[in-house]
Amino acid sequence: MKSTASAPGKIILFGEHFVVYGSGAILCAIDRRITVTAEETMEKKIHIISEIGSLKAEPGIPACDVDCILRPLYHLADTALRSHGIPGIKVTVKSEIPAGMGLGSSSACCVAGAAAVSGLFSDYSREEILHLAVNAERTIFEDTSGADCTVCTHGGIIRYGVDGHEKIDAGQNLGIIVASSGATHSTKSVVAKVKRFRNANPAEFSGMCDAESDIIRDVKELLEQGDIAQLGKKANQNQRYLEAIGVTNQTLQEMVRIGQGASAGAKITGAGGGGCVFALTDGGPAAADAFREGGYECFAAGIDSDGLIVFN
Repeated sequence: MKSTASAPGKIILFGEHFVVYGSGAILCAIDRRITVTAEETMEKKIHIISEIGSLKAEPGIPACDVDCILRPLYHLADTALRSHGIPGIKVTVKSEIPAGMGLGSSSACCVAGAAAVSGLFSDYSREEILHLAVNAERTIFEDTSGADCTVCTHGGIIRYGVDGHEKIDAGQNLGIIVASSGATHSTKSVVAKVKRFRNANPAEFSGMCDAESDIIRDVKELLEQGDIAQLGKKANQNQRYLEAIGVTNQTLQEMVRIGQGASAGAKITGAGGGGCVFALTDGGPAAADAFREGGYECFAAGIDSDGLIVFN
């Protein structure tokens, strides 16, 4: 038996890093996907095949002994084997999302993987799949907020906070240009760096968390109104906080300045330290042209409204 599922990548519009400390975040699912197929096998192995790595191993290995990139999928397969008593599982991953760029490749893989593996045995609700996906993601990001997996599961634009999540009906004129630095990052190491900043500067960090919470509240209304100009100002404000906590570098700074000079506003998306930035536009070509003139690859990110799709 085979089971296949697909989940979109994401960008964090507002709130990365601060969401871990309760400030909330605004996230958007984008029209690039990861598709995972799970298949029962008679061989007593967990076999994972992907473009960024492969694994064929015995069940029951401690998660910490499995390569970080493949650990969530191994965890999902191993948990399923123990719960359902089948000999083995083969998992195949096909991705349109570059890894290590802050576009949600790991979260989309966790969501699609959870749905594909669990689909071998039963029909699960989105919330059940989300729970499995977040637990899988915690094998590599212990302190994950769950925000990324949530938007990859439900699609669209969401506000995520300690009280749960809600979808936001954004205006039709919202344009998002994503530009890549070409440099991958380690989310784990950047998150640890932010934690060190917080511990060394508790009052300053607390003040930024409060300000970020205000941004999240205001942005929800601005998105519903389609106020691109004010959204851009909020993005620039959020970027200043990300610079203050040290998750940027010279290349990202240059990219953000290019974006800010050719759009309503621009900022890092994701952990920082590499990866991507985005610019908010009204759909015009100026930001994309500016990034390309600066030597950076970019694309217009469409909003994925479907979220998780199961093909069983």
